[in-house]
Amino acid sequence: MTALTHPETHKSGQPVETETAARNAGRIKARRRSTAIWVGRVLLAVAVVGGWQWFTTEGWVDKFFFGQPSEIWDSLVKLFTEGTAFGTIWENLGVTAQEAFLGFLLGTAVGVVLGILLGSNKYLSAVVGPYIRIVNSIPRIVLGSIFIVAFGLGVFPKILLAAVLVFFVVFFNAFQGVREVDQNLVANVRVLGASPYQVAMHVTIPSAMTWIIASLHTAFGFAIIGALVAEVLGAQKGIGLIISQAQGTFDPNTVFACMVIIAVVTLFAESLINLLEHRLLKWRPPNRSEAQAI
Repeated sequence: MTALTHPETHKSGQPVETETAARNAGRIKARRRSTAIWVGRVLLAVAVVGGWQWFTTEGWVDKFFFGQPSEIWDSLVKLFTEGTAFGTIWENLGVTAQEAFLGFLLGTAVGVVLGILLGSNKYLSAVVGPYIRIVNSIPRIVLGSIFIVAFGLGVFPKILLAAVLVFFVVFFNAFQGVREVDQNLVANVRVLGASPYQVAMHVTIPSAMTWIIASLHTAFGFAIIGALVAEVLGAQKGIGLIISQAQGTFDPNTVFACMVIIAVVTLFAESLINLLEHRLLKWRPPNRSEAQAI
């Protein structure tokens, strides 16, 4: 008698060939979806920029107030080749990036520490909470003016304003992330003899990390905003100072050119935050959208 041969099976119980085919089909589907997304993005950008150029050329939109893509490009070239009255564009961009980055780090560190501390301690939350809400209600431009008056036109007040904007975004997410931790899990760990430090390091912080990382995507944008607003209020160098001067001379093309530069920097920072998210949250099971791409 001829022995029957059975297809090799994986530990999941499915034949290896079937599982491999399913994986390949999933990758092809994910690749097609990614291509469709990028095509859509390019078409949207072409439609917006092309329509903008067309409307201003035909005179339907006044380019004196709203600029024109071709002239914005000329302003970008001029900024990178001729520089500005305050130095090269790289010097000014470096100052703004430094202010935003340091403000981002400071605001994130303080926000995470206070968020976890107050989220874990109801007494401290009740005592400090009202004061945090009071400070959060103060308009940021008022804080910027206070910082400029108190600390001058240097880098430090810009870092402070950027840190304040970042702090509240990160703090509230960290606070809520700690409150969302499964209390049954915390109780079980304590029953097993874990110290408060071990509970925080192995349960509370990892559980809240998803909330904290999610806030960083928004927080860096606020750091850029804080640095730019403070530079507009008063500075010796920076992209905000260039924007302020262009506004005073009714030069919308330079304003939009600076916005393009800031957008590129923000997208670069966003990609770094995505890498950090994948590194810190690689233990997390994939969500539905991620699972479909496997």
